[in-house]
Amino acid sequence: MSEKDLKNIQTILEFTDEEMEQFKANPKNLEILKMTPNLINKTIVVEVTESHGCASMHKVGDKFYFTGDGNLLTKLCPNRMCMSALSTAGGLVGNAVTFMWAGRDANEMPFTTAGCSDVGLQCGGWGHIVMNVRVEDRK
Repeated sequence: MSEKDLKNIQTILEFTDEEMEQFKANPKNLEILKMTPNLINKTIVVEVTESHGCASMHKVGDKFYFTGDGNLLTKLCPNRMCMSALSTAGGLVGNAVTFMWAGRDANEMPFTTAGCSDVGLQCGGWGHIVMNVRVEDRK
């Protein structure tokens, strides 16, 4: 990684020179930065595949979009987003990012499906949604 690239990272993270030295001293940070180009051109999509009784009105086909490094792209998402759904989506997204940082295809993760924390009407809750994660090349 070039000094110019590291200076850009320092600017983005708003690190002091001392903090940047501490950041660079951790070899894992530099390994992760090397993988960043693989993540820049990726979009992580979490799609609702089942929905019943969702108070936030999430429907099958609704999608939550994230950058390849896991930032929510709010302008591409539904106007209303359930915190329970986002919390669960966060785990799926985190796993996808970790796979990509490890140089692996996140679409080959063994577990790509999860449900929101509302247990549904049958179990004393209101509703429940199921979501699936995939990674796409950014268009």
